[in-house]
Amino acid sequence: MIEACEAEEASKTQEQPAWGAVFAMTLGVFGLVTAEFLPASLLTPMAADLHITEGIAGQAVTATAIVGMMTSLFISAATSRIDRRTVLLAFSLLLIASNLLVAFAVDLPLLLLGRVLLGIAIGGFWTMSAAVTMRLVPESQVPRALSMIFSGVSAATVLAAPVGSFLGDVIGWRSVFLMVAVLGAVTLIVQFVSLPRMAPTGLTGLRTLIDVVARPGVAVGMIAAMLIFSGHFAFFTYIRPFLETVTGVGINTVSAMLLGFGTANFVGTLLAGILLERSLRLTLTIMPLLMGILGLGLVALGSQPIPVALMVGLWGAAFGAVPVAWSTWLTRTVPDQAESAGGLLVAAIQLAIAVGAAAGGGIFEVSGATGVFAASSAILLLATTSILAGIRSRTAAIAKT
Repeated sequence: MIEACEAEEASKTQEQPAWGAVFAMTLGVFGLVTAEFLPASLLTPMAADLHITEGIAGQAVTATAIVGMMTSLFISAATSRIDRRTVLLAFSLLLIASNLLVAFAVDLPLLLLGRVLLGIAIGGFWTMSAAVTMRLVPESQVPRALSMIFSGVSAATVLAAPVGSFLGDVIGWRSVFLMVAVLGAVTLIVQFVSLPRMAPTGLTGLRTLIDVVARPGVAVGMIAAMLIFSGHFAFFTYIRPFLETVTGVGINTVSAMLLGFGTANFVGTLLAGILLERSLRLTLTIMPLLMGILGLGLVALGSQPIPVALMVGLWGAAFGAVPVAWSTWLTRTVPDQAESAGGLLVAAIQLAIAVGAAAGGGIFEVSGATGVFAASSAILLLATTSILAGIRSRTAAIAKT
């Protein structure tokens, strides 16, 4: 009887789109990603205030990433019997606690503790985001809902660094983190009001991760996603030295191009839902292909500022659709174990980011930023080939409702 009631509840949730709940999740991801990016723009005053070096203060970012990756693998199993609404509310509480700890930190251990809590919230949220979205809107509207949620990432990418840096100079870095804690409190209230009860579904355990990878097409998809994110972050990590040394532009122009990248990324994320409703497989294929071609174009025309600015903007728009596309692929390929698959995808992406940045650094030392962009293009074109060979049309079919 209980199971029947829960199934009926889930069915009603899908038949009646809960766009208020989708907005609440968008607000949550905006707060989480903003908090994640803030140290990049506030590292110098944070280090000076805590009497540590900037290199040591930078480990706050490392701690968040490592904990986020580990959390993504184990959070579904650890919360397998807890209502998903409760779990999401707990992530918002961790966001608040994290920023309060950082804001009032008097030494490095408290700073790292705050960032560890943030890592748990980020890893957990991304693991469950696709699975929860499937329960908030009808299947045909999942791509649009995911593009709305990921727009929170793009907005945070555009705003967090410049606004955080500006406000840090005006009101101090601790006050900036307090403001994000307030944003977390607002998010908690909105989520408490709008998120429906969502009983856990499926049998989730560590063994499930192995079973999911063994399914047809999943391993190939995960590898292709890793290649795309590795190629992108090799590019993005070294875009500033490329613009300064190859294109030969000053810091103001660099900032303008990066703002253009972020704005285009936001637009690309919003448009992704429309593209995915037409063809998932085409979107999965065309985005890394376009990015790979743009990378080769940057290598060939890197000394010409106007073409470079246009290509950097196009890259941002193309990458904006990538996270939405792969989350949608996940919901259609492993709909019955979306949380476990989501954890694997998040872990794969975090690993890809680390590998892309590290490998890019090695290539940069040997052949400069141009060599990094050429290697990035090769990786992205390899990802395109993997998608064409391994992602079948049956996983990309648009569901009819």
